[in-house]
Amino acid sequence: MRLVTVVGARPQFVKAAVVSRQLRPAHEELLVHTGQHYDDAMSAAFFRDLDLPAADVNLGVGSGPHGATTAAMLDGLEPIMLEHEPDGVLVYGDTNSTLAGALVASKVVFRSGRRPWLAHVEAGLRSFNRAMPEERNRVVTDHLSDLLLAPTPVAMGHLAREGLADRARMVGDVMVDAFEWAAGHGDGHLPPAAAAVGDYVLLTLHRAENTDDPARLASIVAGLAVGMPVVFPVHPRTRGALERAGCALPPNVMAIDPVGYLEMVALEARALLVATDSGGVQKEAYLAGVPCLTLRTETEWTETVAAGWNRVAGDDPGALAAALADPEFMRRDRPRPALYGDGHAAARIVDAMDEHQRGLARDRQLSEVAGA
Repeated sequence: MRLVTVVGARPQFVKAAVVSRQLRPAHEELLVHTGQHYDDAMSAAFFRDLDLPAADVNLGVGSGPHGATTAAMLDGLEPIMLEHEPDGVLVYGDTNSTLAGALVASKVVFRSGRRPWLAHVEAGLRSFNRAMPEERNRVVTDHLSDLLLAPTPVAMGHLAREGLADRARMVGDVMVDAFEWAAGHGDGHLPPAAAAVGDYVLLTLHRAENTDDPARLASIVAGLAVGMPVVFPVHPRTRGALERAGCALPPNVMAIDPVGYLEMVALEARALLVATDSGGVQKEAYLAGVPCLTLRTETEWTETVAAGWNRVAGDDPGALAAALADPEFMRRDRPRPALYGDGHAAARIVDAMDEHQRGLARDRQLSEVAGA
C-alpha cells in the first residue's frame, strides 16, 4: 500500500508520528508537510520531539488568508499526487491542510483513470458551530472521504446521522497513543519558567474566534488576573493579535516562546489547571488528569464535559477564578473513564486502511473476471 500523508500543523505532527511508526514497516508513505506551521518551535521541534521522519516534501506555504493558503496547498499537492500515484491519501483533523489534501484526493485522476481513496483520521467530530473554519473543514473532509476513522462512539453517531455510517470505522483516538508515548519520554522537558514556580495555570490561545476579536480577546486576558502564575506559551499569531489589540498581559502571566510536544505534555502534567481553546490540549488535559477550562462557546470533546473534567467558559472573565475556587472541580481523585480508547488506535488505523485497499483490489479482480 502506497500512501501520501498530508500534515501541516502541530496536532497533525503528533498524530502522524504514531501512525507512521505502525505504517512504515510494511507499507510505503510519502509525508508531505504543507508548511502551515512554519517556524521552528511550531514545526521542526515537533518532528524532532516525536521521532517523526523529516517530511519528504515541504510546500512552505506559511500563513495568510484562508483562500490564498488553501489555494497554494492545492497547487503544490496536485503535482505530487500525479507524480507518485498513491493508493490512498491520509489526512488528519480539521485544518486548511486537511481540506486541501481532501480536495486534491477527491479530484485528481491518474493516467490509468484511477483515483486515490481518501482516509480521514478524527472523522465525525462536530462543534456544530459553522462559524469555525475548522468545523467547515472537517465536515467537507468527512463527506469527501472514502474511509472515516472515528475516535469515539459520539463521533460515529454524528457520521451515522449524516448518512456516512457505511464508510466509518471506530478506531479509538490516536492522541492516546501519542500521549502515552510522550509521557514515557518527557523526563527533563519541563520549561525552566514553569519549573521555577509552584502551582500554575497553563494557558494556550490561538483560535481565530478569540484572537481576531479584540473585545473577546481583552475579556479573556482580563480573566487571567488570578492569584497564581499563568504559564502561557504564546502562539505567533496570538502574539501579533495581542499587540494589535493593545492587550497587556497581567503581571502574573508568564509569556514564553512556543514549546515542543514533550515540553507541552510536561507542562500539562504539572499544571494545576489548563485553560485553552485547543481541541487537542483539552483532550491531553483529560489524559493527564488535569481539570480543563475551554475558552470557547462549545467543544467537540463533549465527553470530557460530561465526565466533569472540562468546563466550556467562552470569554467569561470570571470563569478561571471561579474554576480555581471550586474544590469539587479541582479534585484529582474523581473518576476518569477511558473515553478515548486503549492506546492502540494507530494499529487499528493502519489495519483499516490495509483492509480497505485489499477490498478495492478484490473488487477490481472480480470486475476484470466479469468483463473477460
